[in-house]
Amino acid sequence: MICGGVDAGSRTIKAVLWDSRPGVVLGSGLVDQGVQQSRLARELFDRVRAQAGLDGRPVGPIVATGYARHTVDFAATTITEITCHAAGVHHLLGEARTVVEIGGQDSKLLRLGERGTVRDFAMNDRCAAGTGRFLEAVAARLGVGMEALGELACASHSPATISSMCVVFAETEIIGLLAGGTLPADIVAGVQNAIATRVAAMAGQGLDAPVAFTGGVALVGGMPQAISQALRMPVVVPPGPRMTGALGAAILASRLATAPAAR
Repeated sequence: MICGGVDAGSRTIKAVLWDSRPGVVLGSGLVDQGVQQSRLARELFDRVRAQAGLDGRPVGPIVATGYARHTVDFAATTITEITCHAAGVHHLLGEARTVVEIGGQDSKLLRLGERGTVRDFAMNDRCAAGTGRFLEAVAARLGVGMEALGELACASHSPATISSMCVVFAETEIIGLLAGGTLPADIVAGVQNAIATRVAAMAGQGLDAPVAFTGGVALVGGMPQAISQALRMPVVVPPGPRMTGALGAAILASRLATAPAAR
């Protein structure tokens, strides 16, 4: 059965089409979030369906997840992003026992059981200092694109210390560092270390390996290394780290579709 998952995040909307019988992704895509969230989600899903050659063909249940999941009015039901990210990561990296997910406006740490069930989780959705929004603010302040942050971080020889844990105060601190002659590369490396330190504090003690690192921030050069150093253990970035929530939603949609037959 072909099912769908839509992850309506704070910064982007992601969609995945999943064929449960061979257990493969038929299509996926994403679009920037906007004011008309329902329309954007529907247009994205229709586009993914057309690109997969399924235009006009019925699709089974669609599950919506993410920050704006309740705006996806064509979904059969909604499931929290915690559960969906766990399901998506478990499919991609079945041995994962910890998931660090850093998106545009929140960060999560999940502890998983052997079958991908969530044993425990911690979430930061109150402050942007540990999220992609922090990196976006830094990129804007330095006048560079997000894709340049990784190159700058790798060029750093003396990462700056960013003590402020509020984005507003951290931006003021960065302005002071620039005025004092601190190199942009050292500022970026310092910001990445600050984000990683915040994640490590959220993690606490006793994390189990392997650790999967997902979300858009996982694609920023230097961040996987910063997270690994802060956690003092290796991290693995699975394929398509921005899509794990939508993938998990689609997988869970297929389970909902087959549940009646199982009883």
